[in-house]
Amino acid sequence: MVMVEMLNNPPACSISMYRNSHQTHWFCCSRRHDLRTHLKCIGCSAYLSWRLNIKMNCAKNHVFGVVALAEGSSTWLGTPKQITPENFLSCKSIGIKTPCIMPNKVARLEFESDCDEGRTPLFEGKEGFSENCPQHILPPWGDLSDEELEYQNNLDDSLRRSTKTIDETDNERYYLEERNEEILSKRILKLSRSNKVRSVLALYRSMEFSGLLPNSHACNSLLSCLSRNGRLDDALKIFEFMKTREIITGHTYSLILKAVANDRGCDIALSMFEEADRASKTRKYMDTIVYNTMIAIFGKLNNWVQAERMWRKLQDNGHVGTIVTYRLLVCIFVRCGRNELALDAYHEMIRNGLCPGDDSMQAIIGACTREGKWDMALNVLQSMLNSELKPTLTACNALINSLGKAAKVEHAFKVYGLLRSLGYKPDAYTWNALLVALNRANRHADALRLFETIRREDSTVINLHIYNTCLMSCQRLGLWERAMQLLWEMEDSVFPVSVTSYNLVIGACEAARKPKVALRVYERMVQQKQSPDIFTLLSLIRGCIWGSLWDEVEEILNSAPNGSLYNAAIQGICLRSKTDLARKFYAKMREIGLKPDGKTRALMLQNLPKG
Repeated sequence: MVMVEMLNNPPACSISMYRNSHQTHWFCCSRRHDLRTHLKCIGCSAYLSWRLNIKMNCAKNHVFGVVALAEGSSTWLGTPKQITPENFLSCKSIGIKTPCIMPNKVARLEFESDCDEGRTPLFEGKEGFSENCPQHILPPWGDLSDEELEYQNNLDDSLRRSTKTIDETDNERYYLEERNEEILSKRILKLSRSNKVRSVLALYRSMEFSGLLPNSHACNSLLSCLSRNGRLDDALKIFEFMKTREIITGHTYSLILKAVANDRGCDIALSMFEEADRASKTRKYMDTIVYNTMIAIFGKLNNWVQAERMWRKLQDNGHVGTIVTYRLLVCIFVRCGRNELALDAYHEMIRNGLCPGDDSMQAIIGACTREGKWDMALNVLQSMLNSELKPTLTACNALINSLGKAAKVEHAFKVYGLLRSLGYKPDAYTWNALLVALNRANRHADALRLFETIRREDSTVINLHIYNTCLMSCQRLGLWERAMQLLWEMEDSVFPVSVTSYNLVIGACEAARKPKVALRVYERMVQQKQSPDIFTLLSLIRGCIWGSLWDEVEEILNSAPNGSLYNAAIQGICLRSKTDLARKFYAKMREIGLKPDGKTRALMLQNLPKG
């Protein structure tokens, strides 16, 4: 027995042949039913029963078409065609000329038999069929015999493109038994959520081919599925279909704009948005959600200019922003350093009666501290506590730092107490902000006592910034010995001692009238390969003048000729009533081409001899 089984979508049909000593029998039966000489046309009201008798003294080569349909459809037999007979062996197997069975296409099957005697037609009766066989049975979509050659060419092309993936060459369509659009839309929704791209596309194309319209919710879910799987071209085709059938929504535009921005860039998405916004037919779909999508797209690139433009356009078109809108705007503006715009967005959110979220408040506290609006930052912090929101350690530190710069020591320590009550452990930024607050309030001794407390409680948080803040307190108090001790500790630690640290120690020696100690610190600085800056030399000159170290002053001026250094030296020498030395330095200053400032010229006019 020779069997050919055509499988497309179950149930499939099979065509079988068997022969005995007198005759050969052909029959077609369902795969799961034992029908011997009957061809069951599924979906039809009749059974086709036929029998083909082949005499052993004949040889004929016949070709007829079998249409394989999807599940729940019918199997049809086309009109047989006779081709040129040839001599073959007494029995040959069925040859399938098409390599596969495609939906809604005709598969060519070639049956061959041969014998030593004459030839008679394979099919008896009118038109080559038996009397029980219907004449010219056609599929529901018409006669496909004219498309046979085109289909064969398509199959050849598909073989030549065999290196492509299935998704690139697949264009499946199903015969749909279900005609309810809502039920089919739910199937699309379920397949899309499961990321079954091929199946959902085939179902969508089948509905489109059958004139059925999925609802907008199903199409949006399909767009999201295609976007997740990198099928932007298919998503754009479905988007155009939705526009044509007018089932598009604002959510549809949000999905497609986000997909286009991720795949082809923000400029293409912006052009697409502006085109839709200009057209009166699609402008009605540009709701707040679409604007939020565009703001988020530009926020990823920190493009605050376009984000602000979308915000203004949203206002001009009469839309009201949501919490998402203002959260995006505040975070983008704060991240880009546009604190004034962030505060404007926050105030507009409050005017619209919206309650800001946790991240918006954290960002606003940061914006207020950078703008020096510590009172507003305190109000936002209190609003967070009233809403049972927990501010972060970073927000508390930023507020302490802002209060410290404003010399609001009491408020700063209150926020510090709140920080401890929330369960946070103070870090180096916290302690440095408190030390800065004490220094700004001219409580330098308290700052040094706080430093000793930090050293006792948690010395691991002490860093270079905390040391420099303490050195600043020593400079203001003139505690040169304490400054030298801190400098030695810094050199013995792993912290790299900077020029700023040496300058603060030299400044402490200057305040204590210890110029020789300052010079030793300067020499140590040079040994550590730290280049002195203008502040280092100015402090040394002032200290040497008050210590009457005139040779050292001249040596410093010769090593680094600078107008600011000469002006400071001449003015200090004049105040010490050393007019001859002042005129000497003034003449040298004019000789090397340096210009004196107004105060230096005035002092020299007073001290120059008349005439």
